[in-house]
Amino acid sequence: MTVCAIETTTAPFTIAADGSYAARLAGDGEARYPERWTLAGPEPYAVPLPSAQPEEADSEVLPLADGRVLIHRRVAERHAFALLYPTGGGCAATGPRTGELPLGAVDPEEADGTEVRIRLLPPSPDGRGAFALAVGARESTVWQITGSGFGPQRVALIPGRCSGGVWLDRAGRLLALDRELDGRTKAVAVDLHRGGEVSPLLQIAEASDDRLLLADPDSGLLLIGSDAPGEPRLGWGVLGSSLPVRFPECLRGAGVGAGATPFAVQPGQALMPETCAVALRLEDGGLGLWRPADRLVFRLPAPAGWLGGTGLWTRDGRLHLPYATADMPCGVMALGMPLAPSPPVRLDPPPPPAPRPIPLQQAPLR
Repeated sequence: MTVCAIETTTAPFTIAADGSYAARLAGDGEARYPERWTLAGPEPYAVPLPSAQPEEADSEVLPLADGRVLIHRRVAERHAFALLYPTGGGCAATGPRTGELPLGAVDPEEADGTEVRIRLLPPSPDGRGAFALAVGARESTVWQITGSGFGPQRVALIPGRCSGGVWLDRAGRLLALDRELDGRTKAVAVDLHRGGEVSPLLQIAEASDDRLLLADPDSGLLLIGSDAPGEPRLGWGVLGSSLPVRFPECLRGAGVGAGATPFAVQPGQALMPETCAVALRLEDGGLGLWRPADRLVFRLPAPAGWLGGTGLWTRDGRLHLPYATADMPCGVMALGMPLAPSPPVRLDPPPPPAPRPIPLQQAPLR
């Protein structure tokens, strides 16, 4: 009998690609329920979307740009998907009722008893499509859950075990995955509009593990994790560039090393990847801000109740960090990128004075 599981490696708080909505699994214990946040208005507000029974801890939620929330549940040995949305009715005490549109289910395909892990991929940039990744022992499958009109559809079958998941374009066509094959992990690009065609993306060194952590389609900036320098390091490169990947020393310091995770990059910086602001969750859970053009990482205190090291950069350079506390169950803190200090001015010693010409009458005779 095939064993299947939900791999809950996605953030507990997920923001739609356009920043309009977000979703999380709120509550704890036996009272978990999906919650949708509206972020596009003058101030954020949350709407609970409880179903007839509490959700399991391994359920996943993902917001769409139209305000509906996709939920992924494990039901027996099947992976079921549905769209949740608030409806009319209810009362002031309980809030609006929850509508649910079932989308179908995905059955495990491994027939040899191997565990199959299924998880939702990050929100598609077009705001409509939602995708899931199923990982077996020898191959991985990308399923399109919404946006096709026919329920879950298999759109890519990739040899090897895949992880990660980063979108490379604004159309939701090119998906980067970290593929483990023959003992090495390399990031590959999967073209979902061409039957899941796979092409190499990162090949820093033949014997290195190279993963793609984050990408910005506007500037082509790539945030990379690799052990090519001899140890796990954070680096950056530019999509389609012939320049090598760079591993800045400022991304190597205490608390910033390989345990730091980039989670948001500033969009809209076309042709200027060095100026893109990048937000990192540091190894100690703090917040780091960095740009490739700078040689330092700004360390800032994260808001109390920060949700899972998530956030969203706006085009005008504001970083929005969601948080939830007892006093503020739905809050967003906005901050900007600090100005980097000017490089130190090098003061060279003054040149020695030029010798003063001596009149011929005063010149020493030899």
